[in-house]
Amino acid sequence: MTYKPRPPSILARLPWWLLAIVLLFVLGLWLIRTNQGYNTIFKALSGGIITTLWVTGVAFAAATALGLLVALARTSGNRLLRELATFYVEIIRGIPVLVFLFYVAFVGAPALVATLNWLLEPFGGAITIRQFDFAWRAIVALTICYSAFIAEIFRAGIEAVNRGQVEAAWALGLSRRQCFRLVIAPQALRTILPPLGNDFVSMVKDSALVSALGVQDITQLGKVYSSSTFLFFETYNVVAFLYLTMTVSLSLLIRLLEYYLRRERR
Repeated sequence: MTYKPRPPSILARLPWWLLAIVLLFVLGLWLIRTNQGYNTIFKALSGGIITTLWVTGVAFAAATALGLLVALARTSGNRLLRELATFYVEIIRGIPVLVFLFYVAFVGAPALVATLNWLLEPFGGAITIRQFDFAWRAIVALTICYSAFIAEIFRAGIEAVNRGQVEAAWALGLSRRQCFRLVIAPQALRTILPPLGNDFVSMVKDSALVSALGVQDITQLGKVYSSSTFLFFETYNVVAFLYLTMTVSLSLLIRLLEYYLRRERR
């Protein structure tokens, strides 16, 4: 009679790091619900959650679209497009996000307004720099910065597709557009989705940099509240709790997505 080992229990299979995160989350919720000070801080900062998610969502959608165009240019057969796209990626990736944020907000935006005013001058139109909201300046900066990183993700996914399959599609008479839509894109998508999700998590964290422009996100509201009440410890505990809740939830969703993608490949 052969001995069959008993399968490990659910608790034994549960990662300890995940259990520790759940305990931290429960502790944070308990403090917010039972402690009047933490509850007041949470209500003061809750308005910034919508701003943070809105800035991140719009910037990430735009960065994904721009990154795809840059990736297509980098994998193009046209050398001029490849060189321009590579120049764009290398330059943008070499500039810190905060520096680029300031550059777009205080150099790019005024230059754009001045150019538009010059073009609209014959029509009597005039645009002031105040009409270019700081939130949109931050979105433009995050879009340009992250498009360079997302372009590399798309390029890696496209180049991971077996070249023989692409040549077989051309031999069957498919055009380049049909080949990309029917052969390359479905296979590249499985490679692209996990790192693309990780970039979204990174953008949620980097969106805190928009507080440097006075955008009323979680970080900015926390900065204002703590400086007026001097409750720095409690305020930044809540700020960290809110960001951790968003980023850890997204990270777990990405892990679940990777698990299902691995199962489909088997």
